[in-house]
Amino acid sequence: MLSGSIFVSLILLLCSVPIFLVFGIGSSSAAILGLNLPWSTLIQVSFAALTKHVLTAVPLFIFAGMVMLRGGAATRLVSFSTALVGHWPGGLGIAMVIAMGFFAAFCGSILAAITAVGTIMMPKMIEQGYPKPFVIVLAASAALLEALIPPSNAAILFSALTNVPVSMTFAAGVIPGCILLGLMVLVVLFKCRDIRNSLPATGAEKWTAFRQALPALMTPLIILGGIYAGILTPSESAAVAGIWAIIMGFVIYRELTFTSLLQSLRETATITAVIFAIIATATFLSV
Repeated sequence: MLSGSIFVSLILLLCSVPIFLVFGIGSSSAAILGLNLPWSTLIQVSFAALTKHVLTAVPLFIFAGMVMLRGGAATRLVSFSTALVGHWPGGLGIAMVIAMGFFAAFCGSILAAITAVGTIMMPKMIEQGYPKPFVIVLAASAALLEALIPPSNAAILFSALTNVPVSMTFAAGVIPGCILLGLMVLVVLFKCRDIRNSLPATGAEKWTAFRQALPALMTPLIILGGIYAGILTPSESAAVAGIWAIIMGFVIYRELTFTSLLQSLRETATITAVIFAIIATATFLSV
């Protein structure tokens, strides 16, 4: 029965069926037909997985990232990264990797990072002569930093499924995330060593870029500082990050509108629904 379940799951994957349906159909058919488990057992397992308090941090961090995207924080981070390393060989690629790392420390959402940083940097890189396939692969690879650098949604999901404290899963991702970021920078330096598109930024330009990006750079301190100081739980720190993102967008950068705020809420709901559907059906495998 297990081999039959795996076979069905592979067929569904080859047919481009959404992954939550692959988990749901493959594992539930094995549980019901092979183990004679009632539907109520599967529903109880899924419900128990989705009602863990730590999971409330997932949509809140995603919301914070979406608001930062539309509120101007992402643009300032990209400008700051470009001012620091834009004159290096392959400088725009390195700036994108660093900006992805910064954004990882804000929301932990891979989709939000690609949308926020990739849509800004990728056209610039292609225009400046970077090979298009390399640009696409670099953006996709750098976005994976969101899975390691805290506050990572992947770390939150791992914590929920294994009952490991979130603070420990966050701490476990810091050093690997920084190492991966450094290795990506070295790869870009080697692959794009003949591409140099800009002059070094002046001290005044670097200071201006830093000053404009400072409110956004404070976000990781608010999130992780609150958690490790014992002041905030992960869910509370995610809520604070969302509020801070709204303040930045409306008050500091003044680029956030009520329309874009509603759009951020809609996208957060969509992404969260996808994640929670996968969690709900993936737990069938544990029955």
